[in-house]
Amino acid sequence: MAAHRKAAHRKPKQSLFTGSAARTAATLALAGAATATGLEGAAQAEPQLTPAQVKSKVDRLYHEAEAATEKYNGAKETTARSEKSLDALRDEAARRTDRLNAARDLLGSYATAQYRSAGIDPAVRLALSSDPDEYLERASFEDRAGDRQAGAVNGVRRQIGDLAQLRARAEDELEVLASRRAELKKQKDAVRTKLADARKLLATLTAAQRADYERSADAGHGGSADRSTPRGSVAAPNARAAQAVDFAYGALGKPYVWGATGPSSYDCSGLTQAAWRAAGVSLPRTTYTQINAGQRVSRSELAPGDLVFFYSGVTHVGLYIGGGQMIHAPRPGAPVRIAPISEMPFAGATRVA
Repeated sequence: MAAHRKAAHRKPKQSLFTGSAARTAATLALAGAATATGLEGAAQAEPQLTPAQVKSKVDRLYHEAEAATEKYNGAKETTARSEKSLDALRDEAARRTDRLNAARDLLGSYATAQYRSAGIDPAVRLALSSDPDEYLERASFEDRAGDRQAGAVNGVRRQIGDLAQLRARAEDELEVLASRRAELKKQKDAVRTKLADARKLLATLTAAQRADYERSADAGHGGSADRSTPRGSVAAPNARAAQAVDFAYGALGKPYVWGATGPSSYDCSGLTQAAWRAAGVSLPRTTYTQINAGQRVSRSELAPGDLVFFYSGVTHVGLYIGGGQMIHAPRPGAPVRIAPISEMPFAGATRVA
C-alpha cells in the first residue's frame, strides 16, 4: 500500500516544450519531414525529356537492339551447328553400340563352344577318335577358330575404346551447346529489353508527337516502302545480282522482325541473305560475316546487288540498287524500304557475285 501511495503521488513526466513552444516545434518537424520527402522524390524522379530527346534515345535503343539482334543471329547459327553435331555424335554412338553388342554376342558363342569342349584333353580326344586324320583336321580348324576368337576379342576392345572416345566428344559438345544456348538467351534478352525500353519512351509522347517521330524516321530512311516503286535506271552487273535486286523490290513493305529471314518478315541481314538465296547464292547469316562473303568494293565502285554495311560495328546491311539508294529492313515499326546510303555511317561494301 505504501508503494502504491508513493506511485500515486509521483509527478507526471514534463514535456520540454509547452504552449506556443510545442506548437512551433511540431511545425518545424512537419516542415522538415516534408522537405526530406520532397528531396527524396526529386532524387528518384526521372527528368522530363523533350520529344527531341525521346527521339534521340529511341533511335539509340533501336540501333543497340539491332546490334544485339546480329549477335543473336550469330549465336542462333552456332547453336544450331552444335545441336546438329551433337545429334550426329549420338547417332554414331548408337550405331557403334549396336555393333559392339553384336561383337559381344559373337564372343559369347565362342565362350559357350569352348566351355562344352574344354573338359577333354586333346590327347585323349585323339586316342578316342575313330579317325585320327579327321581329328587332326578338326584340331586345325579349332586353331583357326581360336585365332578368329582372339581377333574378335581385340576388335571388341577397340570398339569399346572408340565408343568411349565418341561419348567423351559428345559430352564436350554438350557443354559447348549449353554455353551457346546461354549466349543465345543473353542476346535474346538484350534485344527484348532494348525494344521494351524504346516502347516505354515512345509511350511518353502524345499521339501527335509519335506521329511526328514516325514521319521524321520515314523521311530519314527515304520513306519509300511501296512495292510499286519504280526501278532504278542503273543496270545490275550480272544476272544473279539482278535476281537479288528483284527479290528485294518484291520485299518492299514487308515488316521488320528481329531474327526473321522471310518470307513474310525480315531483319536487315535476313533480307540480304534471302535476296541472294533467291539468286542461288548462299550467304552467312550475320552482318559481320556477310561483309567477308565476297569481294570488297569502295563506295565509288558500288553496283546494284552489292551489300552495303553501316556503323563501326558493322551492325546494319542493305542491298544497293543504284543511284546512291539501297533496299533494307530498317528497324521495328519500319517496313522494308528504299533509303539513301548516306543516312547512316558507311562501313564498307561487298560484291557477292
